[in-house]
Order: sequence, then structure tokens, then C-alpha cells
Amino acid sequence: MTIAAASVTDEASDFDLAPGERWFVAHSLPRRETLARDQLRAQGFRALLPLCERTVRHARKLRRVMAPLFPRYLFVILDLDRDRWRSVNGTLGIAGLIMAHARPLAAPEGVVETLAASSDPKGAVRFRYDLKRGQTVRLVAGPFAQALGVLDRLDDRGRVELLLGVMGGVRLNVVREWVEPAA
Repeated sequence: MTIAAASVTDEASDFDLAPGERWFVAHSLPRRETLARDQLRAQGFRALLPLCERTVRHARKLRRVMAPLFPRYLFVILDLDRDRWRSVNGTLGIAGLIMAHARPLAAPEGVVETLAASSDPKGAVRFRYDLKRGQTVRLVAGPFAQALGVLDRLDDRGRVELLLGVMGGVRLNVVREWVEPAA
């Protein structure tokens, strides 16, 4: 699965946490994640909006689009003792911070850090799965997106060959990023 972090800047150090800082989860208004991220950044907050590449079908055409990995959610770095965190709730595009006992609820340690640290210079985050021959996999892109198949071959150039169970069995040769293990 290819994922892009929309708010990743040229330097990954923008997401290094200082003492007292944590990642918090902000809930956005429907389809306003990018607006919310931009507004938070304009206020001086550091925000991360993870995106994933999806195949969209419309009028018998396929196109790849970047969509939020977690629809209606983004992450923001806050120090609750230092920052004016209540202003996040009033930010354009934000429905509110996820709260517990009248205080923002921090994201589990390591989750957001992994998303930010796994990004390349363009902001794409790639999760590498250990794939094995004979394993059941799901296509996440292309015309057969969401179809299940059996992994037949892996090569050193980043391509995989799999057998799909549609139309009596179809053999496909695709890039590794289009395949993930089936749950």
C-alpha cells in the first residue's frame, strides 16, 4: 500500500517531539482534512495528514487519487502545558480534538511517529509486507483492486506474479506496492 503524508515538509525533523510534546488526534469536518491541516499549520501547529493512494472508478475509467488514510482524522503535535490547545477546536475544518476527561487524548506512542518516519522526501510512506509464495493477497490498486489472489512469484525488480480466482483464474504481473496480505 502506498501512503503519502500530506503535511510532511522537506525536513522530517519538523515532526521530532520536544520534551512535553505528544501527538494528538483531531477530528475534522467531512472532506475538510486538507483545509484543517493547512489552517493548523497557518496557526503554527505541526500537523500530519496521512494519505493513501486509491483506485477510483468513474464512468468506466480508473484513476489513482490520494485520499486520507483515516478519513476525518489528522494528527497534531501539542504540549498541553505550553500550547493554547483549545484554539485547535476553533480551527476552520476541525470538529474538535478527541477528548477524555476534558483534556485532549494523546495518540498511542509510536503510531504517528512511525507514519512520519516512514515517509520519503516526497511524503510517500511505504509499508513493506513480508510476502511469501502461496500466500493469499489482496490487490489494492489497478482494475482488479480489492480482488483476492494467491502469490505465485516475487522478483528482485519489485514485481509480483499472482493468480486471481476471477474468470477461471487470471495470472497477473504487478508492482509489489499494489499487493498486501489478505486478512
